[in-house]
Amino acid sequence: MLRQYELVDRVLSYDPGADEALLNRAYVFSMQAHGSQKRASGDPYFSHPIEVAGILTDLRLDHETIATAILHDTIEDTVATPEEIQRLFGDNVARMVDGVTKLSKIEAQTESERAAENLRKFLLAMSDDIRVLLVKLADRLHNMRTLHHIKNEEKRRRIARETMDIYAPLAERIGMYEFMREMQSLAFRQLEPDAWDSITKRLEQLNEGDSGRIAKIASSVRALLLRHGVEAEIWGREKQPYSIWRKMSERHISFEQLSDIMAFRVIVPNEEDCYRALGLIHRRWPMVPGRFKDYVSTPKRNGYRSLHTSVMHAENTRVEIQIRTAEMHAEAEYGLAAHWAYKQDKVRPDTQVRWIADLVEILDAAESPEELLEHTRMAMYADRIFAFTPRGELIQLPKGATPIDFAYALHTDLGDQAVGAKINGRVVPLRAHLDNGDQVQILRSKAQRPQPNWLNFAITGKARAAIRRHLRIKERAEAQALGRKLYDEIVKRLPTTLADDAVDAAVQRLKLPDAPALMEAIARRRFTDSEVMEALMPGASAAIGDTTPAAAMAAISIKGLTPGIAFDLAECCHPVPGDRIVGLRRPNEGIEVHTIDCPRLTDSDDADWVDLAWGDKTEGAVARIAVQLKNEPGALGVVATVIGAHKANIIGLRLDNRDTGYHTNLIDIEVRDVTHLTRLIAALRAADAVSAVQRE
Repeated sequence: MLRQYELVDRVLSYDPGADEALLNRAYVFSMQAHGSQKRASGDPYFSHPIEVAGILTDLRLDHETIATAILHDTIEDTVATPEEIQRLFGDNVARMVDGVTKLSKIEAQTESERAAENLRKFLLAMSDDIRVLLVKLADRLHNMRTLHHIKNEEKRRRIARETMDIYAPLAERIGMYEFMREMQSLAFRQLEPDAWDSITKRLEQLNEGDSGRIAKIASSVRALLLRHGVEAEIWGREKQPYSIWRKMSERHISFEQLSDIMAFRVIVPNEEDCYRALGLIHRRWPMVPGRFKDYVSTPKRNGYRSLHTSVMHAENTRVEIQIRTAEMHAEAEYGLAAHWAYKQDKVRPDTQVRWIADLVEILDAAESPEELLEHTRMAMYADRIFAFTPRGELIQLPKGATPIDFAYALHTDLGDQAVGAKINGRVVPLRAHLDNGDQVQILRSKAQRPQPNWLNFAITGKARAAIRRHLRIKERAEAQALGRKLYDEIVKRLPTTLADDAVDAAVQRLKLPDAPALMEAIARRRFTDSEVMEALMPGASAAIGDTTPAAAMAAISIKGLTPGIAFDLAECCHPVPGDRIVGLRRPNEGIEVHTIDCPRLTDSDDADWVDLAWGDKTEGAVARIAVQLKNEPGALGVVATVIGAHKANIIGLRLDNRDTGYHTNLIDIEVRDVTHLTRLIAALRAADAVSAVQRE
């Protein structure tokens, strides 16, 4: 553990103007606050925040960040209060400490809610000051280094999984690859111990059989570049067990089939030398097709810049080579932290600001804990593609992204109003997939609004969160409008006129926030009519009796429709539960529900199609069948008997056609679902009096 003077000297070595007194106060305060607390390893708890601060001094961070690291567990694990931290260490440190503090005491019903609430607070603090993220990542890195001291295996695995799902991707997204690799390696060891042991032993066996091969390859590359006047610093390493395991899993290959387990870094003086070195290496050793990536001309979203290539070295050994300048290397290893260490006079890269803003927008739009976790993980943890705006601006998106994702990445309003896109000058629908290097122009209309079916092909967290937020607002407005109509009907049944403050009083009695919430609750049938009457006018339902009309059986429910939207089952095809269905929506009309093979759908150019499905509460529907009967006495009675025996109910009967030998009747019958109808039709066809049966 670093002593007090050692920690202060570290900070002063790279920042002579640092507030030495602040660091000393923080050190003493944290040591006294944690007192005799112990970690799972048996070490004093105080050693943890000091080690976290030490990690951050390696990143050359400012004195406020180091003080935050020293104090980051005091509010959560000691009797120290936020007010005390603010009084002793100032507003900035207090705000950052509060941002890092986990909400361990929050009342949450599920583990996902707890994790989401922690992440919610953390992201908000991070958006205000990115240094919060740097402290949190250093905190998690040190916890992972000491994770093996925790005896409870389930707890170790939970922490490791959280690290793999959230914190390692966070480190990657801000370019802190050194942190990311170590976190992934430590988490992998806990989550897949057998795979870790197997790969580690294989690597040891390889090294025993060919010692010094990494040094030999590095030396040959250095000599090649030096002969052509390019000075370079070169070193190599074996890839981490987790990286090897992931490649084996993705490619479905064994360890023996994996050829590129070595990676080399070539550090050159300037950007021009990056391309010179690349050309020399490609001329000397054959390049592996498809393995070259130029992140210098098109940096990653996190600011990462480097040239990547793989070549076949001597004896058919495939090696990966990364070529970069010293500045690029600093940013590649420590990402955003490198901007504090080496560029404190410059503004953070726009790519970082945009990414953080995207996460905060997701945070605002997410309604449930699960939705928040889903979208943030999706935003942080995906392979990327590059696409360009017509003006040449580079937009990075996950693989599989569509123009709707591209539109929302540019601006939420553009996404909301998107009606189509042009990819490389060709008009395409919003569900088309984007490829690397595509130039995308979004076509928009002010009359357009986000559609429910966009969720079927939008894949970015930002796009899905924005679409869901709009749909929730629309659904709420429609429910409130329906509730207002139902409310007016309830009021008409009251014995006297309502007082002016009756609605406000009802809202309080029903424990709702406001009048619109009351209308929404009425529309969603959260209260019976009698309960609403009593809330509006106590004693009213007893005075007039329960005048709530007998509720009709909710026989039909449709998924894909906003609650309160009117719909009709089309009479041209009479859909029943089990049929594949689609809705037709025309201006100023309700939704018309058709079977997917209805002939009327071919004449629906003036209508929008809506993806629908039968709801869980559907209990039956009316089907129409055409029954051709022999023209003989009792034939119709036979049909009625068969229908009754199959527990179906005839609700309509019409003679459609009659000739000498046969007559055809159109019969409307109540059935449970399409299976029920199919069995009934089969039974009718088996009857002697029936010549033919078909569904209308």
